Parts: sequence; structure tokens; C-alpha cells
Amino acid sequence: MLKAYKYRIYPNKEQQVLMEKHFGCVRFV
Repeated sequence: MLKAYKYRIYPNKEQQVLMEKHFGCVRFV
């Protein structure tokens, strides 16, 4: 699921940073 989320927010740098702060595992994946 996290992978799917990463791919979804991939085009959105802002969303990626936001998710990174919320999850913190986004960059790990």
C-alpha cells in the first residue's frame, strides 16, 4: 500500500514531503 501511495504522490513533491512527515516511511520505501 505504501508503495502505491509513493507512486501516487511521486509527481507531487509537496505531497511527498507531507507524507514523508506524516508516515516517515515513504522515503524508506
